Amino acid sequence: MRSKQSGFTLVEIAIVLVIIGLLLGGVLKGQELINSAKVKNFATDFRNIPLYIYGFQDKFRALPGDDASVATHVTGATLATTPAGLQGNGVINGNWDSTINTDETYLFWQHVRMSGLAAGPTTVTDPTYIPRNAEGGKIGIESGVAGYIGAIVGPPAIQGLNGTYVVCSDSILGKFAKQLDITLDDGNTQTGSVRVVNGLTSATPHVRGAGALATTSVVDDQSYSVCMGM
Repeated sequence: MRSKQSGFTLVEIAIVLVIIGLLLGGVLKGQELINSAKVKNFATDFRNIPLYIYGFQDKFRALPGDDASVATHVTGATLATTPAGLQGNGVINGNWDSTINTDETYLFWQHVRMSGLAAGPTTVTDPTYIPRNAEGGKIGIESGVAGYIGAIVGPPAIQGLNGTYVVCSDSILGKFAKQLDITLDDGNTQTGSVRVVNGLTSATPHVRGAGALATTSVVDDQSYSVCMGM
């Protein structure tokens, strides 16, 4: 006698394939939404910092971090002491990623937070004091005037990037860095007000004064620093 064979029909297989396709499409769409949200968060980080500066200036006619009378303007605020003698000169001195808690760029965050312009810890020794982006990288600001570093004129954050201020954020994956440039600038990571430089994470910061990378050289799954002149 012929044994009866069982199996899936073509219709059943087709239904399973359709279901798998819908599930994969949902996963990919979900990942796309997550990526889009991250880029929006990065962009918000860059856009908010000028608001902090202008808000502080409107209140106190001084720059956060550089304010020589900050202890009078903001109760409990710490006056920057490095570089010595340059407080109130109209320049936010120091590197954007400074770890020296007496630098003007470091104390920038305390001043804008204590004046009610931004949220976050105001104790400079707090391990979460330095703001972080959506990928966990540092966010910071420095003067864009001649690559000013402390009392010494040195190389800028990224060669050729212009602006009164430069805002930088590190540990950003290449795919996000490229999308961020499209969102905020001209879509070319080597030109304009937003530029991408090699390397890097907070543990291995980029080399100051390095040239920005061409868009075609930015690898999607590698980390970079992104800076914007404003």
